[in-house]
Formats: sequence, structure tokens, C-alpha cells
Amino acid sequence: MVQEKNTNRNSNRSNVNWVRKVVKVRRITKVVKGGKKLRFGALVIIGNEKGLVGVGVGKADDVVEAVKKAANDGRRNIIMVPLTKTFSIPHVSTGQYGASNVLLKPASAGSGVIAGGSVRTLLEAAGVQNIMAKQLGSNNLLNNARATICALQALKTLK
Repeated sequence: MVQEKNTNRNSNRSNVNWVRKVVKVRRITKVVKGGKKLRFGALVIIGNEKGLVGVGVGKADDVVEAVKKAANDGRRNIIMVPLTKTFSIPHVSTGQYGASNVLLKPASAGSGVIAGGSVRTLLEAAGVQNIMAKQLGSNNLLNNARATICALQALKTLK
């Protein structure tokens, strides 16, 4: 887990300690005329553990560059998550992306994050502390993360 500071021009996002979590690094082999070309793809979740979270994907010739590109992509796709006093979500929500479905349910204080895979990583980066989540359908890490983003965007508060 690496913490870094963001230097965006937006006042609400500057001076925020971003937590960058690398979920997956994969090797990508492309067959070209001269042989095989090896590249790397990275899936990174970035958040401030106070309600802001984003998912990013990046590809490059080495792992470090792929992670940097994914983190920059994640910063561009930040969403705001409404949290309750008990650091849970306001109501039940479902999200769908591709063949992945994610069900999010609020939990009482002290329950913790009951989730698995990239859904758990994303919710922890967002600062959610009490929640129950279930992945339905696909086990693809990227699609499950994006389905969770869809579910979090569908949340509404009284405001």
C-alpha cells in the first residue's frame, strides 16, 4: 500500500493522501512479425479512505509504468461515495457491468467489510467500514470493480 499526494487544481481533491492498491498485474503477449512482444497490464484502485475512490487500468512495457498509468487513470475517474455515521452505505444497491453483478448491503457498526476480491479492496479504499457485498455472475476482477463503482454511483442520500 503506497500513499502519495495528489496535486490537482481542484481544491477539494488537493492535499489528500491517496491510497493506491494494485489489484492485479498481468502479462500480455502480442505476436508480431519478429516474434513475441511482452507487455504488462495493471488494475489499480485509488482512494482516500474518506469517500473518494476510482478504478484505473494501464498497459506498458514494464510493471512500474503500467501501475503509474493505471493510477493516473484512476485519479481521472474518481467518484464520491456517500457514507453514513457508521461508515456504511445509506441503502441496498446493485451494480452491473458486463456479466458481473454486485450486491451491496449496509451493515451495522462493528460488522466490518464482508466482501471478497476487488470489491473488498475498492470498498476499503473508499473508506466503507461496515458493509456486506456479494459478487454474482463473473469472477473477473476488473468487471467486478466496475460493477461496484456502478453500485456506488447509484446510491442516493436525503440531500
